[in-house]
Formats: sequence, C-alpha cells, structure tokens
Amino acid sequence: MNRQLILSKIINEEDKLLVAKMLDKIDFSNKRNSVEYTDFLDLRQSQLLEYILKQIRYTNYILFGGYKDAERTVIIIYPDKLEDILKNNKFDYNTIMGIIRIKLPNELEGIYAHRNYLSGIIKIGIRREKVGDILVKKDGADIIVLKENEDYIIKGLQELTRFSKSKFSKENIENILVEEPKIQKISIIIPSMRIDSILSELIKTSRSKALLIVKEERVFINHELVLKGAKEIKPNDIITVRGKGRFKVGDILNTTKKGNLVVEIEKFV
Repeated sequence: MNRQLILSKIINEEDKLLVAKMLDKIDFSNKRNSVEYTDFLDLRQSQLLEYILKQIRYTNYILFGGYKDAERTVIIIYPDKLEDILKNNKFDYNTIMGIIRIKLPNELEGIYAHRNYLSGIIKIGIRREKVGDILVKKDGADIIVLKENEDYIIKGLQELTRFSKSKFSKENIENILVEEPKIQKISIIIPSMRIDSILSELIKTSRSKALLIVKEERVFINHELVLKGAKEIKPNDIITVRGKGRFKVGDILNTTKKGNLVVEIEKFV
C-alpha cells in the first residue's frame, strides 16, 4: 500500500485527513492484530472511504451504523483472525457503540425534533462525527454513540435545561427502537426526470441552486453520491439530500399539455 500515492490523488484537505486516519486504522489493525474503527461517517464520507478500500483491494472491513439502513456508519477494520466472527455477525458491536435513550417528560412529548437533540450534543462539546443516527420518537429519542463517549454525553445532556426533567438510560445496540417513517405523498410537475429538475421542486428552489447542491456533494440516489445534475431518476429511486430530507420517487401519473411530467413523490417526515 503506497500511502503517499493514495493521499496525493485527493485534493480536498478534509478528505485527505479522513483517508489518512483510515489508513492509520489499517496499519494499527495489522500491527496490533486488533479491531479498529473510524468515527461515524455520513453517506459521502463512507462512499469515499469504501472507494479507497476497493482501490487498495483491502477487504477486512464492514460498515455498521447500529441498524439496517442507518445513514451514519462506522467502518470497522479487523485482522484476519476475526474474519469469520465479523462476516458471520458474531461480533459484539456493543464494544464499539451503544444507545443513549432519552425519555422526555409528558409535557414535552411530541415537541422535540432532531435539531433539539443534535444542538444539545454540539453544545456540550461533542463533534458530529462522534454521534451516529438520532432516532426521534414522540416521547424521546435513541442516540447512537461511540462507546467511549457514552458517559460523557449523558452527563453533559443531563446538565442542559432542555433535558433537566428527562430520564436517561444506556441500552445495547441491538435494542434500538426503529419506527417506520411517516410518509407524506405529494405530486410535483417537472420538465424531465433529471435530478436537478426533481430537486428544485422537492426543496422549492431554482434549478441553478439545485445544481449547486449537487455540486456540493449533498445529494445521493439509493445511497450513491450524485455528481451531475443531468442524472436521470427512475421510479422507486430513493433521493437523500443532506440537510433537506429523504424522498422516494413514485410513478409518473400524467403528462401536462405542455409536456411536463406529473410525478408522485413520497416524502419521509
């Protein structure tokens, strides 16, 4: 593995640092014969690191975020001796991550949203990459965290006014509560099935701003990063826009007199 050659091909400094840290984890795993893992990664970051891993033909890794379809995951790197354990799902993931479960008092049920929990975590000095998905329910939330930060995060959140009456518990990762997302069906009228056309309608912005969001690497189709606004979208594709939400493309319902398409969309709310 030519470390310098790999890093020299990465222009973005933050990406270069991210890749360098992962390469360090591989070195540590090989030298110490140990399991190593990254911080939590968003969809773009995990795709970048997986691309690098495939380029160097490294296969001793898995992605894990606590549950199926988690948006934020860690890459777990393991030595050869643990291959069977990891690939046969016999590894104890509770050694890496856990759940902080927050139960709100009755008067706050249905009031707190994702931002209330995330801003609290940031306020106590925890970086976003140390926290996985935050699964919000009416009466509280399950927050996936790295095990080494669990106690610190609980102590910090308990000291915040917004959570002063809430109950906290530590749960094993397999006990995470995943609720079916609520879906709002809407219809949009678009000139074509290009991602920039669809995106401009979904988030109510201009085509030029939609294209800028694509170029900022914030748009994913079926968890794959999209880099071109001309990307054609098909029914049943899942569109994820960082900071804006997630959508499922439905059927083309009709065509207007001007030739525009009427498309059904399922918005996850």
